[in-house]
Amino acid sequence: MKELEISALNENTTQVLAFVDEQLEAVGCPMKIQMQIDLAVEEIFVNIANYAYDPDVGPATVRVSISEKPQIVDITFIDHGVPYDPLAKEDPDITLSAEEREIGGLGIFMVKKSMDDVKYEYRDGHNILTLKKGLE
Repeated sequence: MKELEISALNENTTQVLAFVDEQLEAVGCPMKIQMQIDLAVEEIFVNIANYAYDPDVGPATVRVSISEKPQIVDITFIDHGVPYDPLAKEDPDITLSAEEREIGGLGIFMVKKSMDDVKYEYRDGHNILTLKKGLE
């Protein structure tokens, strides 16, 4: 398992993506899957940066763990900001036009659709969100 501790700031998104991509490239992750993971990682980290500590800034931890057979990546985001379960919100009705839909929730919906599993828990004063994706 590799871990990155970083300030939850939008300008650190590039560093978070580089950290995750380094782990994925080391195991030969297919580009299509890496792009799906990058989209999800960016969405989650930007949400933490924008909302977890608002208006202050706090730390975020990003952990990457890759199992071998089958090859599965777990990416865990940890912050001690405001407790928030992004999975609790109902999925947006994507059959409606953009004008008819409520604002918000589309990013998390895309994360849930592109990852194999997404889990949230609030434990010991920490938001813990884990993304799981098979690499094969």
